[in-house]
Amino acid sequence: MLLVIFSSRLHKRTLVSFSLFSHLVKFDAKRILERLRDKKILFVGDSLNRNQFVSMVCMLQTVIPIGQKSLLKVPNLSLVNFKEYNVSIDFYWAPLLLESNADHPTKHKTNERIIRIDSIGKHAKHWVNADVLVFNSYNWWRMPTINILNGSFEDTEQYKLVDNHYGYNVALELWSTWLHSHVNHTRTKSYFMTMTAVHKRGEEWGRKVGTNCFNETEPIMNDGFWESGCDPEMMRILESSLNKLKGKGVNLQMVNISQLTQYRRDAHPSIYRTHYSPLTETQLSNPISYADCSHWCVPGVPDTWNELLLTHILRGGL
Repeated sequence: MLLVIFSSRLHKRTLVSFSLFSHLVKFDAKRILERLRDKKILFVGDSLNRNQFVSMVCMLQTVIPIGQKSLLKVPNLSLVNFKEYNVSIDFYWAPLLLESNADHPTKHKTNERIIRIDSIGKHAKHWVNADVLVFNSYNWWRMPTINILNGSFEDTEQYKLVDNHYGYNVALELWSTWLHSHVNHTRTKSYFMTMTAVHKRGEEWGRKVGTNCFNETEPIMNDGFWESGCDPEMMRILESSLNKLKGKGVNLQMVNISQLTQYRRDAHPSIYRTHYSPLTETQLSNPISYADCSHWCVPGVPDTWNELLLTHILRGGL
């Protein structure tokens, strides 16, 4: 069921070019699993990190016999275990890292984002026992403003509306403070995946205004292309936060996947994905209106992210 969410092949998408990464070295799942034996990798963040989690599970399970894999879903957590190797690949839903009004794993659509700046423990208590922590948080910060809250969600007088840069900086400061004081960095290796492209504006690569990734079958070939949905200032805020952690002795590595995703307008699920509510007649008559240009097909680009991530992990001496 994990694969179904992002699998364009299962939803009969064709004509997508994968030639851009065809030269990569063949992925050796057995060797990776042996190196990860008795370890737990936990992805923490939003649906892009879930996208990468699904990709890693699919990459590794190719050598797992039927009946030798377990999947357990509990609120905010998806837990996968490969029994022969006792390797756990898990995902924890925390799109804004701090406690927020988007914390429900499925019922989180809201036009008004709220984070509690005095509360990270609700989520973070689930992160402490991992051997590898893989964080991300960007997609839910793309709106220009966010509400920060000092009290409970019932205390509406404590809301403060701030711009997304300020809110992101506050969240990362609180997250990094927790990470510094609560994680055993001798045992646990930590990584942060950077933002990924959102191909929602076809005019940025020479198409008509109002088009997006729908029906795109080839990558963008313009060297250095950067779509407007990726905010360089947010990247600078993240880099600053990680540099401060490094100054405290925490060598959390940033895995920069942003530029390589910029070119892949052709690699999104588009209309070929699971839809959790029935599409309306109006939507069906205009596929561009419901094309998913944020997430990524599996197999596809997230496999490359995982090859980069696993290279970091294994070279780091796990």
